[in-house]
Amino acid sequence: MSTVTNENSTETTSAVTDAAAAHEVELTDVAAGKVRSLLEQEGRTDLRLRVAVQPGGCSGLIYQLYFDERLLDGDAVRNYDGVEVVVDKMSVPYLTGASIDFEDTIAKQGFTIDNPNAGGSCACGDSFH
Repeated sequence: MSTVTNENSTETTSAVTDAAAAHEVELTDVAAGKVRSLLEQEGRTDLRLRVAVQPGGCSGLIYQLYFDERLLDGDAVRNYDGVEVVVDKMSVPYLTGASIDFEDTIAKQGFTIDNPNAGGSCACGDSFH
């Protein structure tokens, strides 16, 4: 999608948003709250949480979670009480039914992904196949 704002880009954005029903990644209320908090700290209202699967890691695939201001052709978008979660079209099949949560305990702090499509993962838990 072009970064130029015109009538066509508005239609493209609407088309991308309309395709949101295709992405089935869930974001827990706790995770959505943490994302909102991080966005407030950044002072940015134009960012979305992008979730992607990339080749890498010792098991073959790794998750990527990061803030992104872009919407690309084929992106699927869902809104969780003001937090937009974006998944690119190549990652959608790998993430169908996945749930993103946030843990804040003595043992662990950070986002976690529970993915029913992962056949297995490495010992460190950072990659899957």
